[in-house]
Order: sequence, then structure tokens, then C-alpha cells
Amino acid sequence: MSINSALAAGASGLLANSSALAAISDNIANVNTIGYKRVDTTFTPNYKIGGGGEARYAASGVTANSRLDVNSAGLLNPGSSPTDLAIDGNGFFVVRPSPDNASGTDAVLFTRSGGFQTDDQGYMRNDAGQYLFAWPVQPDGTVVQNPSNLNELEAVNLSNIGGTADATGSVRINANLQASQAVSPAEATYDSTAAASNMASGAVTPDFQRTIQIYDTQGGVRSVTLSLLKSSTANQWHAELHVEPASDVTTGAGLNNGQIATGIIAFDTNGELDPGNTTLPTNLSFLGSDNAAALGATDVQWAASTGVGSQDLSFDLGAAGSPGGVTQFDSPSVLNSTVVDGAIFGDFAGVEVDAEGFVSARFTNGVVRQIYQIPVATVFNPNGLAVVGGASFQITDDSGAFTLNAPGVGSSGTISASTLENSNVDIATEFSNLIITQRAYSASSRIITTADEMLNEAIQMKR
Repeated sequence: MSINSALAAGASGLLANSSALAAISDNIANVNTIGYKRVDTTFTPNYKIGGGGEARYAASGVTANSRLDVNSAGLLNPGSSPTDLAIDGNGFFVVRPSPDNASGTDAVLFTRSGGFQTDDQGYMRNDAGQYLFAWPVQPDGTVVQNPSNLNELEAVNLSNIGGTADATGSVRINANLQASQAVSPAEATYDSTAAASNMASGAVTPDFQRTIQIYDTQGGVRSVTLSLLKSSTANQWHAELHVEPASDVTTGAGLNNGQIATGIIAFDTNGELDPGNTTLPTNLSFLGSDNAAALGATDVQWAASTGVGSQDLSFDLGAAGSPGGVTQFDSPSVLNSTVVDGAIFGDFAGVEVDAEGFVSARFTNGVVRQIYQIPVATVFNPNGLAVVGGASFQITDDSGAFTLNAPGVGSSGTISASTLENSNVDIATEFSNLIITQRAYSASSRIITTADEMLNEAIQMKR
């Protein structure tokens, strides 16, 4: 009977609008929830009418379908911590409920809720208690990335970061040697291999000498002195590099008094460095103090008493035509500057995250070291994800498989540090929908009231 179907239609309207009210209520309640995605309710009619129409029409009512509006991003606002993270663009953070089951049975979740803080064990967790997972940076600075293998990820933990030192690997020297420097009488008998007639021993007074501080593998400060003596050959200078004190190194044949390199620094007629005639080695290797093998000619080893490891050291003297470096012009000899990398020991001072997702440890000595890279997970249909609470989602057949990429690669968004993503709820729209839903609910109740009155009329007719 059509009146009965009208009653059913009115009841379905009440149910559908009740569902819509629940969705709107959640949206309004979570307007300030970080990374929240609003629930959108759509209404679908249940009627079936043929092309020729229906002689007697029976109401079928309405069905309410709710879905997440995951595709829409919320506004990005400044956060209060360096570990407050947001994704600017497509994608999700990868999180799990536990930090210890990276390849086990724990669910793999995806979220835009990036309010991560360090817990009492050093793990980074968001407000829902979920652990952030990322690719660890290998000791050589590389990252093993895999778009689908979750076993390459591990929970980000900052508790294992202690202090660090950084050994010097390169020294840049910016200096000028006076072209009109008189040749010293000692140059006639100068011999870098003889302690009685070289500069490292002090037997020969250099025309120019400066000491440069470098850092060993334990962050200790070591002194390397550059000594230069004008040669009787035009545009050439005898050069020695030696460590002070000499007892800090052990050297092979051809080196003495702490020398680590000897040779000639040559210039062309324009006062620029002449690499073709420069024989001073600029790439040096220090063997570790624990080296037990015999030293070859010109080998250099840190003395056993220092207890430090091996390191390679590059001396950059510049090149002709390029700014800086060592030059020979007719002005007083001067060391303009030295640029030395490396650092003494420094304590862990905090973390920073860049747009490429690298989580870097910052130390008090100025060293910044990358320790993790946060991947960004993308899916074909974000609106097809299943919500599991805590502003997190799981993969479904409707969403498609996930892909892990470095931030900014492919369709993945970049990472914004000290930033949080607001919910994508528009409060004005929700209030409008609230009024519309209330009116629709009242109208559905009127359908039931009217159908009931008509049924009463039909019953009264029989009496």
C-alpha cells in the first residue's frame, strides 16, 4: 500500500538525516583536531521507476552514505616544536601502534596528524600515540629506499644519539706570497730531508710560516704548520707541512721532524698557482695510531700515544683563474684565511627536519648529521581509505596500494617542519548543513504524521 511505503520513506528519511547529523557533529567536534578529515554525507534515492512511468507509485525512501573527504587538505599553520610536521601536498606519514614490530603483525597506518613529540624512550609519537617510521641513513650517508618494502623502515628514535666529533677532511688556504721576497742565503744548502737544513727542525728560518689547526677522529685539535722558503728558481717556493709537536706522528723514509709533506709551490708569470710545476702533495693520508704494519716512504701515521684513527686530508691551494687560493703578487706575504672543516666534540643539541624529510641531529659544535629520512606514502584514491581512529587510515581495495617515496618525488608532497595541518572542516559550512539537516529531519517526521492520519481516515471509512 502506498501509504505504508510513505511511512517507510519517512522512517528512512529520519535514519538518513540522523546519520548526517552524526557526521556533522563529528566534523564540528573535530574542527581543531590536527590532520582531521571531514565526513561528507550524501543521500541516494531508493526509487525504481520504469521509462513508461508507474500506475501506482510506492515510496522507497532514501539511503545515507558517509565518506571521508581525505583529498582536501587543511590549512598549514605554525607549530610550536621542530618535530611538529605537516605534508605540503599529497601523501601521508607512515605510523604504527608499536615501535618494535616493524616487520610483524602490527597494522601499518597512514596519517596527516604530524604533531610528533619525543617520548620517554626517545621515540617520536603523535598525539594519537602512533610511532613515526622512516628510512635510516646509512653510515656512508646513503638511504636505502624501497617504494613498497616496509621492512626497510624503522621507528624514529632520538635516544641513541650521543655527542659527536668530526675529523677534518679538507683545508682551504687563501694567502699571498711576496714576489719580491729576497732569497735567503740558507736556500743554497736547504734540504727538506735533512734535519740540519730543513724548516721543520728550525734549522732554516722560513720566509713565511703559519700554523693551521685541524681535528682528528676524536675531535682533538692538532696543529699543522705550513713553512715556505723563497727558491732561487723564479716563481717557486720550497714548502713543508709538519705537525707540531713532531711526536704526534710517526713517518716513513724521506720525512723527519714531524713532516707530513714536502715539495715546491710554483706560480706562473701572472702570479697565479702553476699546478704543473707544483710538487707539494695536497692529498694526504694519516694511518691510524693502531697501524702495526711497517711504514713505506713518505707514509704518515698518528703516533700510538694519540690513540686516534685514520683520516684523509686535502689541502686546497686554489687554481689559476679562480678566486682565492695561494697567489704570488708583489705585496707583503699574508695568510688571508683558512677554511677548515671538521669539529671538536659536541653534545646533542636537538633535531631539525628539512623539506626532503631528512631528520638531522644538531650538535653544540655546529655539526649537523642526517639520521633518518621520512618517506611520504601515496595511494591512488585517498578517499577510499578506511578510518581506524586517531586521524589514521588503512589501505582498502578502494584506495589501491601504497607507494613510498622521498618527499617531493613523484606525486608526494614535501615536509614542512614546525608546521601542523589543521582539520579541513569549514565551520560555516557545517553550521549551514546542521540547519538543513534539522529541517529535513522535521520534514521526514511530518511524512510519518501525515501518513498516520491518512491511515486513520481509511480505517474510519470502514467503520
